[in-house]
Amino acid sequence: MALYITDECINCDVCEPECPNEAITPGDEIYIINPDLCTECVGHYETSQCVEVCPVDCIPQDPNHVETQEQLMEKYNKLTAA
Repeated sequence: MALYITDECINCDVCEPECPNEAITPGDEIYIINPDLCTECVGHYETSQCVEVCPVDCIPQDPNHVETQEQLMEKYNKLTAA
């Protein structure tokens, strides 16, 4: 699954620089995660880095973008292909 940021986001700016895929960007009111770029850090790290640093625990899995670990790895491979 891709992740998403809930409206509990406090715009603390710590998640955006942690994303290795640059999937997190500032939105109108809160940060947003592009599901086409989010791999939950599969291929980069053991855990989702944005979730690790979020002080308010507002980054759950997105039920609207269900993906298996294999699909996330495939997305990672496409995103990192040179």
